[in-house]
Amino acid sequence: MVRLARRVTETSKKSFGMYAKAAAMAGEGRDLIHLELGRPFHDTPEHIKQATIAALRRGEVHYSDLQGLPELRSALAAKLRDYNRTDISPNEIIVTNGLTQASFAAFMALIDDGDEAILLEPYYPQHLGKIEVAGGKAVIAPLDRESGFRIRRDLIEAKITKATRMIVLVNPVNPTGRVYSREELQIVADLAIEHDLAVLSDEVYEQILFDGAEHVSIASLPGMKERTVGMYAFTKAYAMDGWRLGYIAADASLIPGLMKITSTEVTHVNTFIQHGALAAVTGPASILDAMVEDDRRKRDLVVARLNQMPGVICARPEGTIYAFPDIRGTGLKSQEAADLILERTGVVVEAGSFYGGMGEGHLRVCFGSESIERIDEAMNRLTKFFNEL
Repeated sequence: MVRLARRVTETSKKSFGMYAKAAAMAGEGRDLIHLELGRPFHDTPEHIKQATIAALRRGEVHYSDLQGLPELRSALAAKLRDYNRTDISPNEIIVTNGLTQASFAAFMALIDDGDEAILLEPYYPQHLGKIEVAGGKAVIAPLDRESGFRIRRDLIEAKITKATRMIVLVNPVNPTGRVYSREELQIVADLAIEHDLAVLSDEVYEQILFDGAEHVSIASLPGMKERTVGMYAFTKAYAMDGWRLGYIAADASLIPGLMKITSTEVTHVNTFIQHGALAAVTGPASILDAMVEDDRRKRDLVVARLNQMPGVICARPEGTIYAFPDIRGTGLKSQEAADLILERTGVVVEAGSFYGGMGEGHLRVCFGSESIERIDEAMNRLTKFFNEL
């Protein structure tokens, strides 16, 4: 029998959590409401589709720039300058197959066997698997639940060792819905500079913000551009999850190493859909604003309804498409609750424990993945479930 590599057999099992359990029930004819998957409900805006169709029809179907179309990278550099306040040139950008490939390339390019990467808990579990495949070790720094999972220097610094290579940041935060303040990010920046660490900054939810929340890219802080790999995507804000389009922004000194991974792995991203990405980043902001406003209405509905349920407390998300209700008052463990909710109500939510130990006692509820009518129905079912406990 052919032997699999140890990077497969001796690393954490790839898991899709409650999504996999719900998929197994797909043939049972049940009316499932999917609040477990971070998938935008909105359709991709029409002007993005039309730009892609036009590129396809005029023959943009061949090999193109390995780093990404120059005109797209120029537009992204302008966006990073104006929105993210980062001094990034077009040559410091690599267009990728979603943020998933961007993060994989970053871990592969920056981590050697035995290196440690710090994840802030609750963490995004898919990053953990990539660290291990790259030969590194994920070290978990639990954040303070009672302060709303704020960044604290002591909780992170206690996890830094001689083997630490990087800190992995997700901002805005999946799963909690937090948007880190400039002061919190400065703590991470100070630690990175003092201990000579890289920072991987996953900013996929950067444009989904509520109530005047400000998104700050850590690369914009003094001394951080040269040690930050910023990772972005069209997935959430532009409702382009199936398009698989993202990009890396990093200092010029890091680009050749990152390119060695991306060009070896996939050569370059599909040519004609990059024209759709160009239309997205240069298109009218009003379209994006309308989708975010729809998400805000859904957030308000979900938070208000969850806070009326016995044993449930839900903070108001500042960004992303997730609520992270605290269900410790019910006496249920996270996975137990998620399984019972699926079985009894047909509503699919993710267990908070999927995101590490600090997620225990919580559920992740995606309010961006369904229509507001379906979300209202889900809240009706959850109300009945918690009232009957």
